[in-house]
Amino acid sequence: MAYRTTIGWSLLSSGIVTLLLGFLPGTDLFWGIALLVLGAVTLYVRQ
Repeated sequence: MAYRTTIGWSLLSSGIVTLLLGFLPGTDLFWGIALLVLGAVTLYVRQ
């Protein structure tokens, strides 16, 4: 589905942006990693 692909790429890019902008220890880093993992899982499950 194109819908899942869009969600996956959106979460993945959000994670990358969060990691780049919030390179601080704590919640920003946690959410960046969580979004990257969630985006990658969404893209993987789509296949």
